[in-house]
Amino acid sequence: MTPGITVLLEKRVGLIQHRRVALVTNQAGQDERGRSDVDILRADPRAVNAGVRLVALFAPEHGIRGTEDHSNVASEVDAKSGLIVHSLYGSQTIGPPDSLLAGVETLIVDLPDIGTRTWTFTGVMLYTMRAAARHHIPILVLDRPNPITGTRTEGPLLDSAIANPDDPAPGKPGKAFALYPVPLRHGMTMGEMALLFNDRLKIGADLTVVPMEGWRRSAWYDETGLKWVRPSPNLPTLTSALIYPALVAFEATNVSVGRGTSDAFQHVGAPWLRAREIVDLLEDRGIPGVKFLAEHFTPSAPTDGKFGGQSIPGVKIVVTDRDRVNAARVGAALFWAIAQTSRDSLKIRDAAFDERFGAARVREALLRGEDPDSVLDRELPATIAFRESIKAYLLYR
Repeated sequence: MTPGITVLLEKRVGLIQHRRVALVTNQAGQDERGRSDVDILRADPRAVNAGVRLVALFAPEHGIRGTEDHSNVASEVDAKSGLIVHSLYGSQTIGPPDSLLAGVETLIVDLPDIGTRTWTFTGVMLYTMRAAARHHIPILVLDRPNPITGTRTEGPLLDSAIANPDDPAPGKPGKAFALYPVPLRHGMTMGEMALLFNDRLKIGADLTVVPMEGWRRSAWYDETGLKWVRPSPNLPTLTSALIYPALVAFEATNVSVGRGTSDAFQHVGAPWLRAREIVDLLEDRGIPGVKFLAEHFTPSAPTDGKFGGQSIPGVKIVVTDRDRVNAARVGAALFWAIAQTSRDSLKIRDAAFDERFGAARVREALLRGEDPDSVLDRELPATIAFRESIKAYLLYR
């Protein structure tokens, strides 16, 4: 399998020939040999011979090396190129400022996806598309795999009353992680989402998606031949990426998702958690593809500030058959079980939870003690309809 950056240089280099190029990327912007997009566009003979000039760099949340796990990531100078890496993550995610696009003739976006709606890199891409449209600059999205496959569509659609695809503006914060009514696990690539946004949101960008070659929708990331590069500091493995949609809504609670451990987004914990009772409830449900273990873990300097240095009871999610895992249903069942056993101790920031899991009605039903599978079954028709509606944007079989 070859990613979009390789296809661009081998077959579509005319798109950037004799162009002043700005690049939005991070540490995962690499070719199949592990060479960074920055180095490729500056020094690869195919780019040099085509007269490509890399004139600006932009980085999303976590910075260009993917190591920063805080807000207000500073801009910095790239040591190799001498270019300023302009941060697009301050108090929130933004797009490239208009003032920095003077003289840019082509914008390129090459960012990794993790297959989940709550991903700020998608917002960076959308905001960059709007900036390109405003300035009549062609924009290329270099495609990469959906690491948890492109065949599964799961979980509630984001409530349209919650979604906000608009650019951030003074007094009107953006929602780079809650843009558009798509399911929690959306089954698309970044390039396919770019096509959807450009059409449905009427952005009007001069958009070209440079596709991968050799990727099939059923492929997991570890079947592509590409090296796993952490898309963010707290997604150390493909397993964490698979379980991430199950646990991301717990970021809006007083439950740890394992930040500050070596297997973040594979377990949850809190000092008051009744882990053994929760595991018993979940194991009785026979949830496909996973099992649950009671444990203790100790977050070390967690960036969410939850229980640093404390040994806390937790529930470990162990994947036994990844092709059978429905992460949304795992998350709904886990939330239900925690509420069943420790409702008085569980604290929830309702709006933030709903922005991540998708809808207030789902949270409220689970807290009332309704069967979690029945709750998600009610959401299934909309999820199926979404999958049917996006076929025109899908680039791979």
